[in-house]
Amino acid sequence: MRISIKISVILWAVVLLAGTGYILARLVAFVGLFFQHSGIQLRQADALEAYNQDGHGLLGVGGKRVQHIPKIVHQVFHNWKEPGNDSLPGDWEGVRGGCVERNPGWEFKLWTERTSREFIEREYPWFLRTYDGYRYKVQRVDAVRYFLLYHHGGIYMDLDNGCKTDLTPLLYYPFWITDGGRGALSNNILASKPRHPFWNLVTMSLMEYDWNYLFPYITISFASGQWFETAVWEKYHSLLPKPGADPKMEHRGYRLIMDDRPEADEWIFFTQERGGTWVNWDNKMFLAIGEHLFLLFASLVGLAAVVFWGGSRCLRRYNRAGYTRLKNRNVVGSSV
Repeated sequence: MRISIKISVILWAVVLLAGTGYILARLVAFVGLFFQHSGIQLRQADALEAYNQDGHGLLGVGGKRVQHIPKIVHQVFHNWKEPGNDSLPGDWEGVRGGCVERNPGWEFKLWTERTSREFIEREYPWFLRTYDGYRYKVQRVDAVRYFLLYHHGGIYMDLDNGCKTDLTPLLYYPFWITDGGRGALSNNILASKPRHPFWNLVTMSLMEYDWNYLFPYITISFASGQWFETAVWEKYHSLLPKPGADPKMEHRGYRLIMDDRPEADEWIFFTQERGGTWVNWDNKMFLAIGEHLFLLFASLVGLAAVVFWGGSRCLRRYNRAGYTRLKNRNVVGSSV
């Protein structure tokens, strides 16, 4: 009986250690989403200069400039307060109108709640159950943008982003996403040529990441939002040949720098207007955590170390516990 108990304790200790190791590995991978990212950094000023000078990154075979991305701007408006009312709020209508004015000859497509679902149902029916089953409505806005870029190509823009100038210089890169310079990559402005393998990987990964992570902010961010996109971005680049082994620029993603801090590079192409359409009760808490990632990571590692130490100490104490065997002696007058 004692041997069985000891084996059980050892097995539980092994499970505890293995679980702790797995959690630490996942934490390291998770925290890694908020630091150095793969891909090619692209400053807005550099993109404009390259366009004006036919610089590096724009010229294709034979020295000819290649436009990869079609002149389409996708925007998504799901009116959660007044379902069925597809009229944009006045300020967003003005911001969108400025983009149309500064980009003549472009196609601007506004996807409503109805047309977004119809698009998924018509083109990607295998995803419809997941799309309809999302816990938070904003997740459908996240998901449909990825499918639109994969299917049609073009530039996706959130409605709270505007245009300072013509966006044509940004069409000569196979695909790019937004890098705010502080943590995870962003999905507020994205661009791609149609059928790019990165967006294929993104759309195919949505069902795998579709979990309820208890907190609204985490669920939205990691199941379909910017944390999810960042994780797939890193996975995609990990599957590519090492730099220099594959000369095709189209396989590597660009990170368009859009850091809004005063000391950061000037925004050449875009503006940031009113947002905050999907704020939940835990947003401020996790945004505050995001400003202290090193402290959070150190605390989690310390907690794991305490758990490991406590488990080891309990195991050692158990090994010392139990009955002490007495020496043989004759006991006179004993009774049973």
